[in-house]
Amino acid sequence: MSFVHFPRFASCLTLLFILLPAPGCAQTEASFWDVAARKSLTIQQVLPDVRNAEMVLVGEQHDRADHHAAQLKIIQALHQSGKPVAVALEMFEHRGQPILDRWVSGRMDEDAFLPHFRENWGENWPLYRDIFLYCRDRKIPMLGVNVPRAVTSQVARKGFESLTPEQVGLLPMVTCRVDPEYMKLMLEAHGHGVGDEAFRRFCEAQLVWDTAMASYSLDYLKRNPRHTVILLAGSVHAWKKGIPARVHEQDPAIRTRVILPESEDRFRKTTVTTEDADYLILPPVLSP
Repeated sequence: MSFVHFPRFASCLTLLFILLPAPGCAQTEASFWDVAARKSLTIQQVLPDVRNAEMVLVGEQHDRADHHAAQLKIIQALHQSGKPVAVALEMFEHRGQPILDRWVSGRMDEDAFLPHFRENWGENWPLYRDIFLYCRDRKIPMLGVNVPRAVTSQVARKGFESLTPEQVGLLPMVTCRVDPEYMKLMLEAHGHGVGDEAFRRFCEAQLVWDTAMASYSLDYLKRNPRHTVILLAGSVHAWKKGIPARVHEQDPAIRTRVILPESEDRFRKTTVTTEDADYLILPPVLSP
C-alpha cells in the first residue's frame, strides 16, 4: 500500500465473490515461481531456502484473498518446520504494539480486537482473520512496524522538513535523503505524473515508511536473533528496492528473501528479475 490512498473496502457481497470459487470449480494450492531458476515450485521446495533467511518479505495486494492465503501458507510452513518466527505487519503502527501483544497472549478476544484493527486498517478484517487467528493460537509474535499515518501524510503534503521534533520522536532513527535513483524507482513503481516537488515529497514519505518498517523489524531481530521475521506489506514496499534495500542499508549482514504475488502490471514471471524478488506467488488455478 502507498500511504496516499487507503485500501478499498469491499462490500460483503464483493468479499463473498472473492472468497468463493466459481460453481463447479476448485482452487489449486498456491505455487511459487523461482525467479533465478525460472521454474515453478511448491511451498515445500521453497521452504529450505527461505528458512535460512532472517527476514522474509511477502508482498500483497491488500484486497486479494488469495495473496493472504499464500502469506498464511508461508507462515505455516516456516512455523511447522520448527523455525521460530514473528510476523511483522504494515497494517499496524509500532505504537500499537501493546494491543498486538494482548491479542497474541489471548488476553483480548476477537470482538475487543476488531476496533483496533479497523482503526489501523479499515474493514478488511475478513481477509486477514486467518493469519491473525493462526498467530494467536500458536503464540507467534505479531509486530507493528508502521509509522503514524498522520506523519507520512504530512510528509507527502509538506515534506520531511515540516515535521516537528515531537513528530520526529514518533519515528525510529531515520534519515530522508531522496536521491535521483530512488525517485526513478518510485516513478517506475507508481507511475505518477506529478510535478517534481510534489513527487519528491511523495518519495520522502515512501522512504520514511520503508525505512521505519525496516528499522522496527531489525530491532526485533537484534533482541531475538534466532527468529525469522516474516514481514507482510504491499508489494511495492516488499519489493527488493523498497524495504529490503533499507534493511541492507542498516545491516548488510541480514539475509533476506522477497516473495511477491505475480501481477500483470509489474511483477510478471516472464519479465521479473532477481533485482525485484526471489519468488513470485503464482495465481491460483481454477480446475473443473
